[in-house]
Amino acid sequence: MVENYRGQLVNYFMKNLGKGYTAESLKFALIGQGYSRSVIDVALEQAHKELAEKAPVLKERPVIRHEVFDENDEPVSLKKPWWKFW
Repeated sequence: MVENYRGQLVNYFMKNLGKGYTAESLKFALIGQGYSRSVIDVALEQAHKELAEKAPVLKERPVIRHEVFDENDEPVSLKKPWWKFW
């Protein structure tokens, strides 16, 4: 029964964190409703673990390079403007 109770709190955290609520505001609301702080902390930690598992793996951003060519397909070197000297 305790596991089901904790599971409901984990689902509550996952659903409301996904909506954009902060963890602190959710904890404060649950404490105000009479839930135990220790059970809330365990459920919140479990919700963070489950959300982290579902998060996509971030890859490195590609480096975008560009070159300017003239009519003869020769690379043109661009000078920096004087205000971007530093």
